[in-house]
Amino acid sequence: MRWLTGWSGPAADPALAAVRPIAGTLLWGGPDPLWAVGDWRPDELRLAVLRPGAPAAVRGGLDPRDPADRTDRDTPATLRLAVAGRCGATDRELADGLAAARGGALRHLTHWPGSYTVVLRTGTRSTVLLTDLAGVQPVFHTPFAGGTAYATAALPLADLVGAPLDAGHLAARLATPETPEALGDRTPFRGVRRVPPGHALGIRDGRAHHTAHPDEPVEAPAEAPAVRELTRALLEAVRCRVRATTPGDRSRLGVDLSYGTGSATVALLAAAVPLPAGAHPGAALERPAARTGAVRGSWARDADGRPEPETLPAVTLGEADGLALAVHAPRLRHVVVPPVLPYAGLADPPPARGAEWYPLAGPLTDEPGPALLCAARYTALHRAGGADHLTGHGARQVLDGHPARLADLLRSGRPLHLLAPIAALAGADRSTSGTLTGALHTPVTVLRAARRLARTRRTDALDDLALRLMLRQEPGGPGTMGRATAAELTWHRAGPAAHLLADEPLAALAQHLRTAARDGSSTEPPGARRARLALHRHAAHYRTLVHATEQHGQRLHAPFLDNQVVRAARLLPDDVRLQPGARPALLAAVLAGAGRTDLPADWGRAAGSDPYGPARDGLRAAAPALAELLDRPLLGEAGLIDAPAVRKTLAAATDPAQDAPPATLAALAELIAVELWLRRLAARRPGSAWTGLPAPRRTALET
Repeated sequence: MRWLTGWSGPAADPALAAVRPIAGTLLWGGPDPLWAVGDWRPDELRLAVLRPGAPAAVRGGLDPRDPADRTDRDTPATLRLAVAGRCGATDRELADGLAAARGGALRHLTHWPGSYTVVLRTGTRSTVLLTDLAGVQPVFHTPFAGGTAYATAALPLADLVGAPLDAGHLAARLATPETPEALGDRTPFRGVRRVPPGHALGIRDGRAHHTAHPDEPVEAPAEAPAVRELTRALLEAVRCRVRATTPGDRSRLGVDLSYGTGSATVALLAAAVPLPAGAHPGAALERPAARTGAVRGSWARDADGRPEPETLPAVTLGEADGLALAVHAPRLRHVVVPPVLPYAGLADPPPARGAEWYPLAGPLTDEPGPALLCAARYTALHRAGGADHLTGHGARQVLDGHPARLADLLRSGRPLHLLAPIAALAGADRSTSGTLTGALHTPVTVLRAARRLARTRRTDALDDLALRLMLRQEPGGPGTMGRATAAELTWHRAGPAAHLLADEPLAALAQHLRTAARDGSSTEPPGARRARLALHRHAAHYRTLVHATEQHGQRLHAPFLDNQVVRAARLLPDDVRLQPGARPALLAAVLAGAGRTDLPADWGRAAGSDPYGPARDGLRAAAPALAELLDRPLLGEAGLIDAPAVRKTLAAATDPAQDAPPATLAALAELIAVELWLRRLAARRPGSAWTGLPAPRRTALET
């Protein structure tokens, strides 16, 4: 795990002056220090300093420090900027951005290609950290030594201040994972707060506050300009990763074909981006001026017009061919990885170490997440890729139209735009459930749910969610696409594991939601809000996947989750995103802008295999180990779950005579992931991320 950390404010205890992260690199010192901890590459850390009367100086964060750059020379007018991660800005752009930030302009610091964290220090007593829009690069903070400590990971901050577990937060993330009114800015550790995605953490004189990014509101353009902006943003996102490798290291670059049309698009774009002769590790920092639109084919040729001979490993789980390899892609070399089932790490614990060991045989991530159950599956996949491994994570959440957007169309006075998506749902249900269901029941059900959501206030929806939690409504079983869409047409949905929680945490959460309902209503349309929160949740799952599976020296990349791509996707009109087959059509247009005009007409639209089959098979294979894991769960000891009901659900889901519905699979995945994470946390030595700390004042699972 790589993270930045520091603090701002007057030190209340001189004895804490020796506290520092273990194996941390000091990026700047003084009363408000900043460290980088973990496996950072030289080009992933860049620092800029601007002093009155002198131009901005930019250097690598791991470069030998310039003796003239001393923090004791900083004045209230000195500005320092740290950019950590994969950032496509040139040194000149960093210097210009720092100069503009002197006047308070911070918006442009989040508009560079790539995925990165920005830390801005003004003088010696004011610090600002900017998060990304999706939430892949989060920021956390907690009171410390009379000021505020911050980090890009929550676990080290919990170590620093001895924060106990927040059982209420764990209950909220299981019961209402996409409801900010329940989750707030809390984390699994009491007193450690998370900055919401798309916000900035400001610390002045040791006091912390959150502010939203000062983005300029823009009117959604027509479809063609929006698609051109999406093309430009995605090309820049892929390019700033590909061109960060040297010619001799080109084999280190890999692509992933296990995520459908999103990964296929990233693979084809990566194969089209040229690497000029004589490129060096800083080549990514020497990009040309920003383009106003995609130029057909201009990214698929090198400077001399000659194709490059290098090939990129395109990794697939199992024997199924990836969509990218279904078209002419000579620079992609197919690498097949034998499939590994979910829960594989739990199915066969090593006999020499016994059942007490196997839940601990994995990394301790910053937060729990279902990725912990698939770590073995994706570790094998990523190991076969490259040191820079490009994936298609986030394409569905960024590009697809959330079903709740149907209500947004009604609220904006565009009811005719509902005809195409409702007709598509009706056609799908007609082929699977009969003419009567498809022609009558599905259209009526979806339209009625859309109208109800368009008229419902957020405050009333919170009261309704509190009632449903107390009634312990179980998720519905398999149904038609129309029913599934209608179920999504609501302000808030309970999590799949909500009905398995104990009475006390559910009652406390319901009361909290009723109180939050009195705090006023939201001006954001329900569909846009649901889509944004679904993106945040997926980004959190992806971050856990990175922590659980990334190898030392490796980087996993998700270009679809970059700020520039998320902003470009927001320009797409709602009616375009809700059209049948919208995502494959949009991605085909992106590839056409990069010169790939030879895609089949049905590219990305073929029906795939059962996506829940591996989860069912893995659950059954690991049934004995999971039964033992949930025999005396820590979640039960903390009073968070109804343990007998969980064991009954597990027994039914692992019964070979029946197939567990997707909602049951999701519920068990959430609960088992949290249980595994708690056990690994309990086995960890508190304070192991720091040196100079006083003796720990808590137990690992104090609640």
